[in-house]
Amino acid sequence: MSSHSERYAAFRRRQAASSPAIEAFQGLYGFEFDPFQVRACRVLENGHGVLVAAPTGSGKTVVGEFAVHLALSEGTKCFYTTPIKALSNQKYNDLVKRYGADRVGLLTGDNSVNGEAPVVVMTTEVLRNMLYEGSSTLGGLAYVVMDEVHYLADRFRGAVWEEVIIHLPESVRMVALSATVSNAEEFGEWLQQVRGDTTVIVDEKRPVPLWQHVMVGNRVHDLFVDMEEETGPEEEPDSGGHRSKGKRKRERRRPQQHREIEVGGQRLRINPSLIRFAEEDSRITQLADRRRHPQSRARGSIRPRSRFAPPSRTAIIEELDDDGLLPAITFIFSRAGCDDAVRQCVASGLVLTSPEEAAEIREYAETRCADIPPADLAVLGFDQWLRALEAGISSHHAGMLPTFKEIVEHLFSRGLIRAVFATETLALGINMPARTVVIEKLDKWNGEAHVRLTPGEYTQLTGRAGRRGIDVEGHAVVVWQAGTDPEAVASLAGTRTYPLNSSFQPSYNMAVNLVGQVGRRRSRTMLEESFAQFQADRAVVGLVKQLRKHEEALDGYAKAAECHLGDFMEYASLRRALSDRESVLSKTRSAQRRDEALESLEKLRPGDIIRIPSGRFSGHAVVLDPGLRHDLPAPLVLTADKQVKRVNASDFTVPVHPSGRMRIPKSFSAKSPRSRQDLASTLRNKLKERGTDPVYERGGRDAGEDAEVLRLRTALREHPCHGCADREDHARWAERYFRLSRETDSLRRRVEGRSHVISRTFDRVCGVLEDLEYLSGDSVSDDGSRLAKIYSELDLLVAECLRRGVWRGLNPVELAACVASLVYEARRNDDAYPRVPSGPVETTLAEMVRLWGELNEVEARHRVSFLRQPDLGFVWTAHRWARGDRLDDILRQADMPAGDFVRTAKMLVDMLSQIAGATGDAEVRSISRKAADLVRRGVVAYSSFN
Repeated sequence: MSSHSERYAAFRRRQAASSPAIEAFQGLYGFEFDPFQVRACRVLENGHGVLVAAPTGSGKTVVGEFAVHLALSEGTKCFYTTPIKALSNQKYNDLVKRYGADRVGLLTGDNSVNGEAPVVVMTTEVLRNMLYEGSSTLGGLAYVVMDEVHYLADRFRGAVWEEVIIHLPESVRMVALSATVSNAEEFGEWLQQVRGDTTVIVDEKRPVPLWQHVMVGNRVHDLFVDMEEETGPEEEPDSGGHRSKGKRKRERRRPQQHREIEVGGQRLRINPSLIRFAEEDSRITQLADRRRHPQSRARGSIRPRSRFAPPSRTAIIEELDDDGLLPAITFIFSRAGCDDAVRQCVASGLVLTSPEEAAEIREYAETRCADIPPADLAVLGFDQWLRALEAGISSHHAGMLPTFKEIVEHLFSRGLIRAVFATETLALGINMPARTVVIEKLDKWNGEAHVRLTPGEYTQLTGRAGRRGIDVEGHAVVVWQAGTDPEAVASLAGTRTYPLNSSFQPSYNMAVNLVGQVGRRRSRTMLEESFAQFQADRAVVGLVKQLRKHEEALDGYAKAAECHLGDFMEYASLRRALSDRESVLSKTRSAQRRDEALESLEKLRPGDIIRIPSGRFSGHAVVLDPGLRHDLPAPLVLTADKQVKRVNASDFTVPVHPSGRMRIPKSFSAKSPRSRQDLASTLRNKLKERGTDPVYERGGRDAGEDAEVLRLRTALREHPCHGCADREDHARWAERYFRLSRETDSLRRRVEGRSHVISRTFDRVCGVLEDLEYLSGDSVSDDGSRLAKIYSELDLLVAECLRRGVWRGLNPVELAACVASLVYEARRNDDAYPRVPSGPVETTLAEMVRLWGELNEVEARHRVSFLRQPDLGFVWTAHRWARGDRLDDILRQADMPAGDFVRTAKMLVDMLSQIAGATGDAEVRSISRKAADLVRRGVVAYSSFN
């Protein structure tokens, strides 16, 4: 317990670091700010930008909200950007509660509310589009908060964050909020270079301590134990029995396994019990592998079952409930797995709520869904979903209806839902902390293969554990699976490496926007300021340093090889040239001999007597069958010592020619020992009668007759250094020189490849656009201006379709179906030939794919590849929805989760709206707007924002 004087001193320090504005702002909260929050707010108040990197749940958003507070008190504007719409909606609601709806606006792809308010919450893409369009809404902007700025590492959307950071006016102060990353200082240096004075504040301390556990069977074990703790034999996981006396004696004799790991400078010991479990698991697995042998199965042996099989998902939740570790989020890297887990819990009769809580849950969910048509609710499985909610259980993944997800988030944050089964997308941004996080498996499917979780992913998932102001500690639980390695789990839990790497690259839309605003030269300079180029340059700095060391070493090697008789490096170059030439000739001769050997084998016939020059079966043999294997000759022969085998070109270093022939009896059988013995005896007698070996065509000494070899040897003999007594010593230094020279050349190519990589890509993009006449030097054509309004990974294809009138003559339903191919991308390998409507839609889609092929060829000429092929997987679904078919029929036939359908349909509405805004064709504009209205109905039209 600290003394009164110590507490007073701490108060005075906090008071000195704070200010009246910060004190007033802190009064809006129910807790005292942490030192990093106070420091960041003070930096912002003093007119500087700030980067705050801190763990999930540490309260770094307080700094962003202080920027809002400053803007309102100064009479300026603040934009608060988030990476996802759901987070924007959540932040909007928070700010409205504090400052009122008249002072806060919201701009996302789905909603536009009070967009000219002094505080506007928006997705990052909306701000990027404003900057390119020169929107008047930017007037008076003083602060921009970029929440979850580490999203710039996202390979699909990350470039947007860098575009905003680069293009924001210098007068705007930026607040960048990031998860804990291992290169925050590097990112901060880049921000200082691009944005000016920016303070980097890193706080790695979790506000709620995190305890790491492993669940083996039905018991939760600590992953780490105290260094001083001498753990004796621990009770094994529940297995339906007790340990035998003999086993206890063996355990007492077994030496303790001490495995340690360093975490944040502190050494921690891995629980010895987990080490023992892993060893026993390994023994059982090895035994199972041995018993898989067919002979073992034939004797009726039974493959043993591991006593460490993971418990059911229901059992996991019940155990956590018994231990007081709920509410919990269980991460399952599969949407279907999340839904299955909920069904298993409900079917088992698990209930985690009181009747009063269940009634409160039902009332809230029914109120939030009141505007969704009852028929659609039935299709979406509302009753089953609500039944699980009332029990305090739910799933959370991208396949759910957005409204359902937001209800789950709200109820979980209020503590009414106690168990959520979620995919990893929940870890990205949504404010939904729990007391415990459970990770079912340490690997996941990434679309191509099962891969292990990275330390960064593990940190991000477990960052949800521990609710500030509620929990004294958070808990992370890994479920034991077959083959679990406690040291690997400890390494994941103890590693703090989560580097932020740029995914930035120029796009066609970006190029026409930049060139149109500042010209091509200035655009190149701006792109050179990207974090991607900053990191590439950083890497180049290291390579250049290594290159300089190599060059210095080369100078040293050359000096060591100096000879008083002449230029030894010149002499060494002749030696190397001779060696290289002889090596080339040798390889050529080897290839020639192999070809000749193959040709000679092809000419063999049954009865030919040959001699095998090398290998186990070297000696004389008779050809039984000149057969082929894999289209190559592989004769079957009988050797003089009765062995039958197939030979091939690898057995003959030189071409082979028969030395004679002998008759093979028709009754000969290679499988008969008697037949082999008789024929081998006949072969030996035949060889004694002839007394000669077969004829070989031995390779000549072509190298000595090669003109270049003769010239080089002559030059060597005539060189002054040839007679040096220290020639071989000099030669060793020269050989080191040449070896390092090759490495240096490779290093130099790497440096050249990384320098100006972004501007080179930009030049190639501009080359494509100039070929297609969207750009001409610093001028943007009318078609280029239309491209500037299309924000899509297929932006150039959309612009080409508009320019060539591909969509003219389509009705709204047909246009919606065709444009659907531009927004949909299958999550897995769907039907290679998806159904599409016949007639105009089919014809138009064929023309769009052909046009994509043309653009692909243009890209190939300029060595870029940005445009994926249109995906037809959503075309039939979009056609049916636009023409008014029922939701249940559509979802059943499409085999698509409701959340995926709604999200893709909203993307289609957005793309149709972009087309309407970009086209200069009045007919296409009108049809696009009508098509958007047809798609925007039912569950798609219902705004989940309240």
